[in-house]
Amino acid sequence: MLEQYIKNRLQQKDLLLMTHIVLGYPSYDDSMRLVEAMVEAGVDLMELQIPFSEPMADGPVILKANAEALKAGASMEKSLEMAEKITAAFDIPFLFMTYYNILYKYGVEDFVAKMQDINIKGAIIPDLPPEEASDYLQAMQKHGLDPVHIFTPNSPMERKQYLNEHTSGFMYTVARKGVTGKDTQFGDELGTYLAECRQATDLPLALGFGVKSKADYEFIRGKADVAIIGSEAIRVMENDGVEAVGPFIKSILA
Repeated sequence: MLEQYIKNRLQQKDLLLMTHIVLGYPSYDDSMRLVEAMVEAGVDLMELQIPFSEPMADGPVILKANAEALKAGASMEKSLEMAEKITAAFDIPFLFMTYYNILYKYGVEDFVAKMQDINIKGAIIPDLPPEEASDYLQAMQKHGLDPVHIFTPNSPMERKQYLNEHTSGFMYTVARKGVTGKDTQFGDELGTYLAECRQATDLPLALGFGVKSKADYEFIRGKADVAIIGSEAIRVMENDGVEAVGPFIKSILA
C-alpha cells in the first residue's frame, strides 16, 4: 500500500518527490524516456495521466499535453500498454491520474482490475467525489488499491474529514484554488493551511499545484510529506528536451 511505502521512505529522507507525466506526450517513446530520467534522478513515486479531452483540473501546460497526445494518436489501450511497460521496468510506485469518463467508458470494475493487473498502485480521479464513487471505491478496496482524494484551500474541516474517510495511500493537497501550473505563494498562509490539513488526516500529505523550484521544495519540507511537480517538468521538457528533465529533478533534490 502507498501509505506504508511513503512512511518507509520517510525514514530515509524527510520529503519525497512525486512527478507527473501525460502518457503519449509528446510520444509514447518519450513517455518511457521521461520516466527513466525521473526515476534515475531520484523521484519516489509518479502519476501517469491517461490523456482526456476535457481535463478540468489541469492548467494550460497539462491541458496542451493532453490535447497533443490525443492528436498524435494516444488512446486508452496504448496508455494502458505503456503503463504496464513502465511498471515492469521501474520499481517505484505509479498511480493513474485521469477523469471519470475514462473509467465509465472502460467499465469501473474492469478498469480497477486492469490497474491491479498492470501493477498500478492507486488513482487520482479529480472529478469523482466520494458521494458518487461507491462502485469505484468498492472496486479499489476489493483489488487492494488506493483511491487518493484532494484537499483544497476552500474545503472546510468537516469536508476534509469526510474525504479522509474515503481515502487511502496519501492525501493530495492542493496548494491554492484554481488549476495546475499557475503561480503559488509559498508563505505563512500556505503553512497554516497545511497545518489544518494535518489535523484532518493521519495519512501522508502530498502538496501540488505550483511547485516549480528548489526553494518551493524546501518550503514544503517539514510541512508535508511529498512535494508534487507536474507542469514545470513538462515545461522543461518542452523548452530543452527530455534530456534536460533529469538534471532539473536533480537540481530540486540536491
